[in-house]
Amino acid sequence: MDLDDDACYRAIETRDSRFDGRLFVAVKTTGIYCRPICPARTPRRENVVFYATATAAQAAGFRPCLRCRPETSPDLAAWRGTSNTVSRALALIESGALDAADVAVLADRLGVGERQLRRLFNQHLGASPVAVAQTRRVLLAKQLIHETRLTMAQVALAAGFGSVRRFNETFHALFGRPPMQLRHGRAPDAAADDADAVSIMLAYRPPYDWDAMLAFLAARAIPGVELVSEGRYARTIALERARGVLTVSPATRDRLRVTIRFPLLHALPTIVARVRRVFDLAADPVAIGAHLSRDAALAPLVAARPGLRVPGAWDGVELAVRAILGQQITVAAATALAGKLVRAYGEPLPATMRTVDGLTHVFPTPRHLADVDSLVLGMPRARAAALRALAAAVAADPMIFGPRRSLEDAIRALRLLSGIGEWTAQYIAMRQLREPDAFPADDIGLLRAMAADDRERPSPAALLARAEPWRPWRAYAALHLWAADAPGARQPEETSHDRRAA
Repeated sequence: MDLDDDACYRAIETRDSRFDGRLFVAVKTTGIYCRPICPARTPRRENVVFYATATAAQAAGFRPCLRCRPETSPDLAAWRGTSNTVSRALALIESGALDAADVAVLADRLGVGERQLRRLFNQHLGASPVAVAQTRRVLLAKQLIHETRLTMAQVALAAGFGSVRRFNETFHALFGRPPMQLRHGRAPDAAADDADAVSIMLAYRPPYDWDAMLAFLAARAIPGVELVSEGRYARTIALERARGVLTVSPATRDRLRVTIRFPLLHALPTIVARVRRVFDLAADPVAIGAHLSRDAALAPLVAARPGLRVPGAWDGVELAVRAILGQQITVAAATALAGKLVRAYGEPLPATMRTVDGLTHVFPTPRHLADVDSLVLGMPRARAAALRALAAAVAADPMIFGPRRSLEDAIRALRLLSGIGEWTAQYIAMRQLREPDAFPADDIGLLRAMAADDRERPSPAALLARAEPWRPWRAYAALHLWAADAPGARQPEETSHDRRAA
């Protein structure tokens, strides 16, 4: 983000919420950094410095404000589209890439040099990859202190600190007081719903089309694993041999409430990162909409649904299996078949975790998928063979559904998998890899939405050329076109040569 100091100062003078998450103001006389909507008295112009990210402010030696709580601001990827390498690196950092490895290993996974990766981070985020990881850890811990009843030892573990001592030292250095003192005066509604759950708020930049998001997820909800009802999303989760459940529902002030019941507290950052991915909370719909609205065909679609987002996937294996099961059948039939697979090969949810009616199993692991029998599921043998091949591929490369060097590299790698064609590879890149420019150009729904009439659909090649000005947000354009193709009924369709009901 290109920060104009005069414009930034006007934003904090007026407490303009449009800039929340897009800039942070650091006050040199206090050593504190704030959101532009902070209720504190506006500091004098000569005493402030502006940063594009909280990480940059913290790396410069400023500490987060206790009044406006920067950890609760929208986590916007304002730089996305100019550096997808940074976007992919952040996805890996959120999944714990720097917990057990260094920046050199991270850079190698992204196909760039360590020096180049550090330069990109400083350019787009104003801090190093390690500083980003450390800031995320501190801000998550601070949020847990304010919004949950976890003990300080539990907060340290949940936020990813190696020890309680390190946790205490960090907070003493930042705030000049022990972490427990930060909990005083928290909001009365911030506590978890019960002693067995952790409930936190995740902010987003409005607008947000929650109904469209729920409708998309509901149409694909796997029976026993996912449930959409009464305006909320719930699902089972499995990490590190542990099992649990979570629910997501809208809250006040442009936030989602996430309630997590899971026995391993140290898995909390991974779970929160996945929730952010599924609900596309890093999107800046205003910036994306402004870009897409330059196209005369997309402008009315964006105006009709300004808060439309790209729904993410909880797990790459789960999404790929769902796609393979959906070959040449409808979305509803694929959903029913996925439920049958779960009942046959999924692990039952522990009784203590069955807190949401309808959630009974976790999705089958690749180890269980290796034993899939077509007779048990009542589907073609070739499809069962594709599932077994997928399980073998994941066993050989557990990061096969992780970020790649580029969108093109990701598509090539995915297409090597049995049962995965171009359409499905683009769809997985869109939803699992969070590639904002993924675009299944041969999708019938997209072709139909761009047709003058049913007899004049463009070819996939013509649609690709037509979509060139939509870069780097073609995935969002696809969601708008799918929504326009069928008011309320149709879903993304299978193609003639890569037939998937995803």
